[in-house]
Amino acid sequence: MCRNIKTLFNFEPPATAEEIQAASLQFVRKLSGFNEPSKANEAAFNRAIQEVTEAARVLLESLVTNADSRNREVEIARARARSIKRFGTKDSQSEV
Repeated sequence: MCRNIKTLFNFEPPATAEEIQAASLQFVRKLSGFNEPSKANEAAFNRAIQEVTEAARVLLESLVTNADSRNREVEIARARARSIKRFGTKDSQSEV
């Protein structure tokens, strides 16, 4: 459920509002155990997403580093390489 929460700090260009919102949604889903809340819990669920989004935005804007900004394309390629190493390629999985 929370595999979609990605590191958002120290990228160029910086994380977008949509990326912060998506990570916040995944975080609230993980904490609550709901993919979609019931009508009775919908207001609390949505409020939590808004509050987590705001806290995440403030955090990201407040953090400082001396490290060079990371490149999104390079990080995506590294993640794919780790996935292939861990799970193999799609071709090798289809033979199983």
